[in-house]
Amino acid sequence: MSLFKRYIEATSTNNLNKEILELPVPKKSQDFWDIESNLHNFLLEELKKYPGQSKETEKRKIEELAEVFFEQEGTRLTFEEKQEALDYVKDELLAYGPITPLLENPLISEVMVNKFDEIYYEKNGKIYRSQVNFTDNQHVMRVIERIVSPIGRRVDESSPMVDARLPDGSRVNAIIPPLALKGPSLTIRKFSETPFTIKDIIHFGTVNEMMAEFLEVCVKSRLNIFISGGTGSGKTSTLNVLSSFIPNHERIVTIEDAAELKLYQEHIVSLESRPPNIEGKGEIKIRDLVRNSLRMRPDRIVVGEVRGAEALDMLQAMNTGHDGSLSTGHANSPRDILSRLETMVLMAGFDLPVRAIREQIASAIDLIVHQSRLKDGTRKITHITEVQGMEGEVIVLQDIFRFKETGFNPEGKIEGDFISTGIRPKFTEQLELNGYKIPASWFIGEW
Repeated sequence: MSLFKRYIEATSTNNLNKEILELPVPKKSQDFWDIESNLHNFLLEELKKYPGQSKETEKRKIEELAEVFFEQEGTRLTFEEKQEALDYVKDELLAYGPITPLLENPLISEVMVNKFDEIYYEKNGKIYRSQVNFTDNQHVMRVIERIVSPIGRRVDESSPMVDARLPDGSRVNAIIPPLALKGPSLTIRKFSETPFTIKDIIHFGTVNEMMAEFLEVCVKSRLNIFISGGTGSGKTSTLNVLSSFIPNHERIVTIEDAAELKLYQEHIVSLESRPPNIEGKGEIKIRDLVRNSLRMRPDRIVVGEVRGAEALDMLQAMNTGHDGSLSTGHANSPRDILSRLETMVLMAGFDLPVRAIREQIASAIDLIVHQSRLKDGTRKITHITEVQGMEGEVIVLQDIFRFKETGFNPEGKIEGDFISTGIRPKFTEQLELNGYKIPASWFIGEW
């Protein structure tokens, strides 16, 4: 069977919610797959004569060489079959092999390769099994290496885990044997080439217009905002949207493990952490970049995700004049993110009193935006919560807006309303001093 044959007969579904991707199963002759394999080998040899070409030039060259090949060996194929064979080979040579159609489908948000013949994808917040397959484990390894090599990352037995990104910013995680028992595993969380805007997330129902206006005013007024949520809840997309509100004249330093943020302001410095080399040296952590950013005269520091000792440096930056900083972190609720920050600060290796850590957190963070992926797969900003300060040993939080579930519609989608709690935040005066009129209607709540 050809290296590029990407479809198999649909596997039977079990009691999980699965569907087969909306792609027809091609019924091709053995001649088709033999010619496709020969085309691939022919192009590989010919392209060695044209090194260093751009991707677009290489694509045109492949099409030219394919015409030459088909004139000699493609007489047994129809025009449509020739085009299909060429598309398969182009996916293999220029893109990511059999999973390319999944990555190009705008409705699919995540692609998960458990092993070479077990591939899943997420669509509209739900996971389905695809009938797309790789040929074998080596086929998966070649695609992983094609992803990580251009950005200077590596994956082998001495370094069997890697985080990387695609050119469009999509996040990639790969883990290979001996850690992955079933074979190389690949997870790609897609990132739109055109980042979501505030209008998009309003349209998706992630937030309503009133809350969106409130968040825009908070960002422009230089409040320190922390976005919390679970895995796959959409934190990074929301961070990208909030970052877009930063005025164009301000100097922004972004710090990430894998560069995903796409901002359109003019004055941006993007920093990316670096893993250790093959000798175990040369690692640059997020914490190192946060500390270095303080010497770069930033107006805003945007950290893609705080997950370790860098929390201490981020809090200190927020407390020493770097107002308007933004970051994200994993947590199940606004209260949980404060507990996680305490733990992460202790990971810095300093034996600080818990009260001192809480005072730093309460002083640094003005607003927590908590986002969740609900049971029906939709993503909602469920809480916008003010950090009001300390009372005794406890950090005081106050919800300003939240999402209240009311039930399910006939299609099984969660219904609910974004509501105001009716409490004006303490920083309202700060917003008004920055020239923003805060309508009383924003804070007319059910209480």
